[in-house]
Amino acid sequence: MPKVNAYIGIDISKDHLDLHQLPQDRAARFEANPEGISKLITYLKRRKPTLIVIEATGGYESQLAAELVTAKQNVAVVNPFQVRSYAKALGIIAKTDSIDAKVLARFAQDVKPQPRPLPNEQELELKALIMRRRQLVEMLVAEKNRFHRASSTQVKQSLQRMVNTIQLQIDQLDKQIKSSVQNSPIWREKDNLLRSVPGISNKTSNTLLALLPELGKLNRRQIASLVGVAPMNRDSGLYRGKRKIYGGRKSVRNALYMATVTAIRFNPLIKSFYERLTSSGKEFKVALTACMRKLLVIINSMMKKNTAFKQSFA
Repeated sequence: MPKVNAYIGIDISKDHLDLHQLPQDRAARFEANPEGISKLITYLKRRKPTLIVIEATGGYESQLAAELVTAKQNVAVVNPFQVRSYAKALGIIAKTDSIDAKVLARFAQDVKPQPRPLPNEQELELKALIMRRRQLVEMLVAEKNRFHRASSTQVKQSLQRMVNTIQLQIDQLDKQIKSSVQNSPIWREKDNLLRSVPGISNKTSNTLLALLPELGKLNRRQIASLVGVAPMNRDSGLYRGKRKIYGGRKSVRNALYMATVTAIRFNPLIKSFYERLTSSGKEFKVALTACMRKLLVIINSMMKKNTAFKQSFA
């Protein structure tokens, strides 16, 4: 008998891993702990699935994805926004763990996202450091805001101590991140290439290295879509809506935004492009988004060709 393709969706929660398999329409649940993951992998090896899809849930998926790839399973980690949009298109509004697992299985069967290679330990470590730094920066901003609103001297003193503690941890993480990049010959070379671009700071370079490993491996349209700087049409019949950007990797896009703001002042190529757009009547946001996309495409081309920034990039 010919082999029947099996598409599996796994919904990840703090306590459970809910699995659904299509077209066989089978469901199973496992504990979200090492023993449960081991049982899950044994279950999968018996069924030899064509593709497994899990969502990027903010950290819970990393260990499971690593275990699945190590077990030689084809796994794709997908954007939750994309899956939710797909579910709405199917008319699926309800959300439970079992329903989400089935939606992921249907997404795997219909969309067939490409499995991503497993990040090595250094990439996972750098990503964890970057994510932790971002959390601390958010905490720092919140505490500073509370400090400015506080009227009690004792409360202000407490808040200032917390601000100092958080800032110290951020400084320590910055050193660890810098050390991680400098201790890897491959990353050091990539970091040098990225830092050759006027507007790319060390923090932006670190973010790109950790959260956008696809740089240099995709074409210009694919990388723009992955980050979320490719405007989507909003047209229907005679209606012509404004093109907007959706989805993508928000953390990467935020870092790219800050780099672009600097680049339109100090990067001659991006600056002239920005001035050409604004002089033709483009709004600030439209022009800035176009510059973000151009900067990303330039960086992607640099990584693909393994060459530093130069004015001839277009």
